[in-house]
Amino acid sequence: MNEASKIADEHFRDELGNVDKKGKRLWIFPKKPKGQFYNYRTWFSWFLMVLMFSGPFLKFEGKPLLLLNVLERKFIVFGMVFWPQDLNLFAILMLSFVLFIVLFTVLFGRVWCGWACPQTIFMEMLFRKIEYFIDGDYIQQKKLANQDWNTEKITKRAIKHILFWILSFVIANTFLGYIIGIDQLKLLVTDGLFAHVGKLTSLLIFTTVFYFVFAHLRELVCIFICPYGRLQGLMLDKNSMVVAYDFVRGEPRGKMKKEEVNTHGDCIDCKLCVNVCPTGIDIRNGTQLECINCTACIDACDEVMLKIEKPKGLIRFASLNNITEGKKLGLNLRNGAYTVVLMGLLSVFFYMLITRKQIETTLLRTPGMLFQKQADGKISNLYSIEFVNKTFDELPIELKLIEPKGEIKLIDGEKVIVHKESIGKTSFFLVRDAKEITKIATPVVIEVSSNGKLIETMKSSFNGPVTQGE
Repeated sequence: MNEASKIADEHFRDELGNVDKKGKRLWIFPKKPKGQFYNYRTWFSWFLMVLMFSGPFLKFEGKPLLLLNVLERKFIVFGMVFWPQDLNLFAILMLSFVLFIVLFTVLFGRVWCGWACPQTIFMEMLFRKIEYFIDGDYIQQKKLANQDWNTEKITKRAIKHILFWILSFVIANTFLGYIIGIDQLKLLVTDGLFAHVGKLTSLLIFTTVFYFVFAHLRELVCIFICPYGRLQGLMLDKNSMVVAYDFVRGEPRGKMKKEEVNTHGDCIDCKLCVNVCPTGIDIRNGTQLECINCTACIDACDEVMLKIEKPKGLIRFASLNNITEGKKLGLNLRNGAYTVVLMGLLSVFFYMLITRKQIETTLLRTPGMLFQKQADGKISNLYSIEFVNKTFDELPIELKLIEPKGEIKLIDGEKVIVHKESIGKTSFFLVRDAKEITKIATPVVIEVSSNGKLIETMKSSFNGPVTQGE
């Protein structure tokens, strides 16, 4: 490695590839990628996009397959309704998700970012393709950016950004469909846009945000905004599998010359790996926060290796220990511990999910009231009971007093009906004969059932005057 390369290697982390020395942003024009990995990534991305765009339309038993209604605090995942009362389930699921990200990153680096993150998929597989189609490859794009505002530039810029806005509008509709449901979203079309000002405003806000992200922010989201990218530095170690340059094989770099004995490494310093990078880094400098493991540099380098009749894999998925010592990826104590904890959390989650009650009930004796004396001399207590129906069916509720002896009198009528996916409340009197009251506070047990099936056994207490000894 020459002296200039050593200096660059020592100081490359002190500056960003998309910012000049004055702090001004340098617009990145990545070369259009091609190759085996890019084909795999394209197919996988289209598969994920089909799932995402069709998601709001997919239903199970007439209900959305996936609904993330933050406004009404109702979530439907694969036909199961989750309410705020399921916060414990949600917390365990989020902990499991975070731990999975940690474990996945420790093992495979930032592969999620390059292959499955919506930001990368939309940017590289939709918006970037539109840009290549209209503006051309990276050389044509640079030329267009530097030329004066003539008819060609104005026309291309107008067409491109109009298409960007339309695509952002489609993505915003899909995103909003996951929040409010596709049926509510359809009302914007059937009832007219201005009949639902709130939904229309949300749609325009989402569209503007998506347009700004994909037309202007671009790689800045991965470099500065995404917290996952920032956490990567804490998770990776020498055994993590990342997109890496084999410096043992590639250094020192140098151009190949005919009829001369090659004393350099396999890297011919063509810089194609830099030209195709969507975040503007040089992968040969080592693992960097900006790298999203998109594998574009692997394809570019492999193509060059084939042309100069060298083995592919100068840039490949590898760990630092794999490059320096030839070690294969394997579980160590830290990875094993993460795996055990993750499996434990998932086991707890699935157990709680399986045993989760379809109807949550809360029974409270009305505060501030001890007891009431009825006209016939009996004693009563007033209770309120709340039902959270997590099912898609309307459920009739029956209350049965198990102990002590007495009678339940509903205030709102003979029956209690809890509508689907809703919260129902009612109040009732528990009436007892005064002669049977032997304690100031008597334990109460009430069975709550629906259609003859026991839902829950509730416990409370009954207050009343003691009229005879125990």
